[in-house]
Parts: sequence; C-alpha cells; structure tokens
Amino acid sequence: MTIAWNPSKELMESTRLYQWMQQLGYSNYEEFLNASTKDIAWFWKEAEQALQIDWYEPYKETLCLEDGVKWPKWFVGGKLNTAYNTVENWAEKQEMANTNAIVWESEDGIVQTYTYTQLAEAVARVANGFKQQGIEKGDVIAIYMPMVPETVIAMMAAAKIGAIYSPIFSGYGTDAVATRLNAAEAKMIVTADGFLRRGKPVAMKEEADRAVEKSPSIEKVIVFKRLNREIPWNETRDVDWKQLISQEPLNETLHMDSADPLMLIYTSGTTGRPKGAVHTHSGFPIKAAFDAGIGMDVKRGDTLFWFTDMGWMMGPFLVYGGLMNGATILLYEGTPDFPQPDRLWEVVSKHQVTHLGISPTLIRSMMKHGEEWPQKHDLSTLRVIASTGEPWNPEPWLWLFEKVGQSQIPIFNYSGGTEISGGILGNVLVRPIGPITFNSPLPGMDVDVFDEDGNPVLNQVGELVIKQPWVGMTKGFWKEPERFEDAYWSRWEDIWVHGDWVIKDTEGFWTITGRSDDILNVAGKRLGPAEIESVLVEHPNVVEAGTIGIPDEVKGEAAVCFAVLNQQVSEPNQLKDELLQLVAEKMGRALKPKAIYFVQDLPKTRNAKVMRRAIKAAYLDKDAGDLSSLENPQALTEINKLGKEA
Repeated sequence: MTIAWNPSKELMESTRLYQWMQQLGYSNYEEFLNASTKDIAWFWKEAEQALQIDWYEPYKETLCLEDGVKWPKWFVGGKLNTAYNTVENWAEKQEMANTNAIVWESEDGIVQTYTYTQLAEAVARVANGFKQQGIEKGDVIAIYMPMVPETVIAMMAAAKIGAIYSPIFSGYGTDAVATRLNAAEAKMIVTADGFLRRGKPVAMKEEADRAVEKSPSIEKVIVFKRLNREIPWNETRDVDWKQLISQEPLNETLHMDSADPLMLIYTSGTTGRPKGAVHTHSGFPIKAAFDAGIGMDVKRGDTLFWFTDMGWMMGPFLVYGGLMNGATILLYEGTPDFPQPDRLWEVVSKHQVTHLGISPTLIRSMMKHGEEWPQKHDLSTLRVIASTGEPWNPEPWLWLFEKVGQSQIPIFNYSGGTEISGGILGNVLVRPIGPITFNSPLPGMDVDVFDEDGNPVLNQVGELVIKQPWVGMTKGFWKEPERFEDAYWSRWEDIWVHGDWVIKDTEGFWTITGRSDDILNVAGKRLGPAEIESVLVEHPNVVEAGTIGIPDEVKGEAAVCFAVLNQQVSEPNQLKDELLQLVAEKMGRALKPKAIYFVQDLPKTRNAKVMRRAIKAAYLDKDAGDLSSLENPQALTEINKLGKEA
C-alpha cells in the first residue's frame, strides 16, 4: 500500500480520538478498535459520555437485544431531546452562548450568522409557531427547503416539541416530493419561495403546491420568502414563516424517550417506492456527532462545511456533527464554481473553514478548471478534508491531496449511508492514509468482508457486512418493518449486508469497488465498475466515466463504458480505440470493454453519485425503478438512444 499521509506524533496526540483512547486505558489503536466491538454496550456508553450528552432522565440499560439484533433498543429508559443537546445546552453555557452556531452564505454573497443564543431563541419561537398551527408530538413535518438557516431552525423546532421531520431534497420536482409526503403522511410542509442556482431563481413554492395537491394529509404550508418572488398564495393553507418566527419563545422542551422518532429520511430504492429510514433522538445525532467529533476531530471553535443538501443524509450529518460538538456549521446556498471557478475555495478561505466535506465527482468537476484556482486562496485553516458519496479514482484523489492540500491535509474517506447515520469505514487520524482507500472501520462498527458463502476473506472482493448493531442504526423503515428486514438482513442470519463490494488487504486498508448490485462478472471474474472507470479517467481527455455490465453470449457479461470528455476531439473513434486498449493493458485483455460511448453527461443524484443502475436500465431499455433522486434525468435520453442503436 502506498502511503500518502502519515500523522505526526504531535498531531496524533492532539486528536480527540487519541486522548479518549488514553482515558480508556489504550495506547494501541488496534487494541482499542477490537475492544470497541468486543463489548458494544460498553463502547457506546463511553461514547455518549465522551460526547457529553445531556439526559433529562438517565438510561437504565445501554443496550437491550430482547427483540434480536435487527431491532436493538439503545439507552433504555433514558429521556433526552436532540434540540437541547444540539443548541440549547450550548446557549446556556456562558463561554459558548455568543459563539457562532451557523454561518450562512448565499450564492449572491449575503452572509448571515446565528450565535447559539440567537439560534436557541429562533428555535423556541418557531416551535411555538408549529404548536399554534396544530402540530403535536408524533406529527410529521416535511422540510422542503434550500440550504438556509431557517432549514436548521425548522428541524430543531420540530424536535423540541416532539414532532418528526422529514427533509426533502430541494431540487426535487412535484412527483418526487408528493411521493415522500404521502409515504410519511406529513401534516405540514415547510418550504421557500425559491433559491438561487447559477445566478438564476429556482422556484420551490409552485412545486410544493403541486405536490400538496396530491397529498391529502397536508394541512398547512409554511413559506419562507428567501427571494421575495411573486408566488401563488392559498389563504386557508399557506402561512408566512414570519408569522412563526414572531411568536413568543416556547420555554418547554419535550422530554423524549431515547427510542422516539426524530427524523425520516427517504432513500431511493433500486425498485419501487423510496424507503423511509427512521432515526431516533438517541440514534442519528449521537452517531453523527461521534463520527465528526471523535473520527474527524471536530472540536469547539472549529468550522465544519459540507457541500450538500439537507435532503441527503450529509445535510443532517453536518448539523448534528457540527453543533453537537460545539462547532460552527457553514451553510452555502449556491453552486461551487459560480460566478467563478474558485467559489468553493473562496468560501473556505473567507470563513476559515477547518473541516471541508466534498464528493469525488465535485472534485473531478473542479479539476477541469485547473489547480491555480484553489491556490489563489489561503486555505491554511483547513485541518481535514472529508469525502463521501462514491468510490474515488486515484487521479482526482491525488489532485485534491497534492494541489489543494499541498500534501499536508489528510483526506478522511468516509463511507456509510442513510441507514447507518454516518460511516462504516473511514480514515482515522491516528493511522497512515493511502490514496482512495479507508484505513479503518469506524470504532464501534463490527465490520467484515464475506464471500458468496458467508466466509470472511482477505485480498479479494466480497460483500461489506456488519456483524453487530450500532448506535444510529435505522429503526426500520417507516411503517414497513418487513421491507427493512428483507433489504438488509435476508442473506445471512443476523448479518447486515450493506450492498457495497469491498476489498480488505492484509495491512488493514479497505477499498470500495462499487455497489455489489453494480458488480460485473466478466468471464467468471468479478470486478467493480470503479476499477475500469479509474483506468479511463487517467486519460487526460476523460473527465468522468461510468461502467455497466450487459449480457454477453461468450463472457456471460461484458463491460460497456460511458465517458464524459473535457473537450471535443477530432478523431473520436481513434480515442475510443485508445481507451479500450488502455483498459486491456491495465486490466487484462479478457476484461476489455465491449464498447465505449462518449456522452454529454452521466446521470447523477444531487449528492453526485453516478447512478449506474439508471445507465444500465436506459441502455437496455428497461425500467430503472425509482429515479426521483436524479438531478439530470435528461442524461438518460442520450444513453437510451445509444442502446437502441447498438
């Protein structure tokens, strides 16, 4: 394994992870990691104490497995409220009350800040406003909002009164929003008149209205006027956000059972309707706070910025990972390269960001502008760059590490999911880091790689599995317990199968090669699509690539590749031959793709994941299932046409 970054002794000893290990009596990370899964009840009890979680009533038992590992009960008998642990507790501390909780920058350059005191007051006012509009404990509030402070205020206000909120991606259209409103049986939706994207207003209220017409459970529509656009208004249903924020502050914060639902996040399934992951007051927030605070070393006084949307799990992760650790969170409304290609780096520098979260696709898109753009800015406050969303290819990883981070800033590869409440694998800051890989499971995660027969394997591709429950594990799917069990627990008894195809090597490094349902089986050899894609993007003309497997009479399955170029080429057929030959040389002639196509774009979700199953379905002219999370469905039209012509 090539090592790109080694922690200095000084840096290692300064981390929260190292200091916590020492407090628990461990000086060796491997021994600590083993202990974290040998007794998970002990570990998560110590973890919540290290995070200084405040309980209204202490829990009687850390973990109860009377209903089996699929349905663990954490912190049994404990009462708490996420709104208190995230905002109100800091507002009560004299040394924290006037520090910034939120910094917001709009695409057009407006900057707004909320101290913990100001945020707590805004949350209390809106909580009262929700109650005045008929919201009670257990009601579902959909939050269909851009990345503005009011989004966080609505989340916390819902939690404060015991309501359940469900964040919805701000770019969704009518049908995708309506599907989620109906699945959650939401009573209220909080939305905005719109937001800015590349300098142009994007309407939201009209989409929300059309979705509400298809959602009989909605009684009230709360509208935040971000742009002050002319918008349709229903006098009996619509309520101005100003009316809520002008209420008297609600002093009472409801004492919630540790297992009470806090949040529903809907994820796209490979078939059928989206799945509603249920997260509790003691689940998602504690796992997110742990991964950010202990894993990524987010501390009081730090500024955490994840380029994301609240409808993707990294949005709530940003909120809880930052605020529960007493840090400042940065929300940015716009696109990362507008009006200039250095906007992302400008924001990082201007607000002295210490922890930046990105995706590989985002970095590939920034690479094409050149390294001079990030190098124009003082990025010296950055201590950690975190990355999630999809597997890396080596070239963009190295560009980020060398050209942006000057080979000094560790890249915290981070992989997990909505149902995890954070990460399974990461790059802990007490171990060396290699390009594109993960250097450890996150502490508390009992992880392994299984072959087809359920046996642990090293140095070969297998299924990523989790062998014990963890804090943050989704409490099933909303009103669909059987679907939850079928999705994750049906392959091997009491083993969570995550759906990632992974290699673990003898040195303890892990590599994700793709989703296991994306895996190719070419002439009996299994390989992840990322392996071929990494070869293709090594070529200077290729910006990004997607690979699928299609039926083949000779090989059983053959690879077909789609590439996005950084410029038009005069001899496309010559470049295709060159790329096919490159894969054959690097991967072996037996794995040479059947075809390669040059396309304008690859279908991606808002969080920049390439949807290979959508590519495959479009190319083979088949039903792709739920595509509501696609940001650019038009990309499929071109691929479908290519498939029909093949």
